[in-house]
Amino acid sequence: MLTIASRLDVMNRLGRAMADPTRSRILLSLIDEPGYPARLARDLGLTRTNVSNHLACLRGCGIVVATPEGRQTRYEIADPHLTRAVGVLLETVLAVDDGVPCVDENCDVPLCCGPGAAQGTTRDADATEAAPRMREGAR
Repeated sequence: MLTIASRLDVMNRLGRAMADPTRSRILLSLIDEPGYPARLARDLGLTRTNVSNHLACLRGCGIVVATPEGRQTRYEIADPHLTRAVGVLLETVLAVDDGVPCVDENCDVPLCCGPGAAQGTTRDADATEAAPRMREGAR
């Protein structure tokens, strides 16, 4: 049974789930498509016991749900919002990795790797100067 958890509880559950590299790999695989323990173990080069233990943790955190299908159990992400959120998180992290080109050529995030990133402080100064003009225009 799915329940509504507090924001803090959700953050703690997500943090615990993604803190382990193996769970993160399983989670990323399940974001692409539902999976079965034996197939996940084969595809990720893990033991089935290891995968099953991590799936139990992900299920306990409320991140995945298990659906029995005959002698197998299918695992999938519990909520499509989570799939979207992890996708956005991955894009954000990738966009700010040191030495890695930004995935968005039109990026306007200060100090990111988009156009003008080398100036950094110039972009910050431009934003600081623009703020009073934006406030005046809002009046």
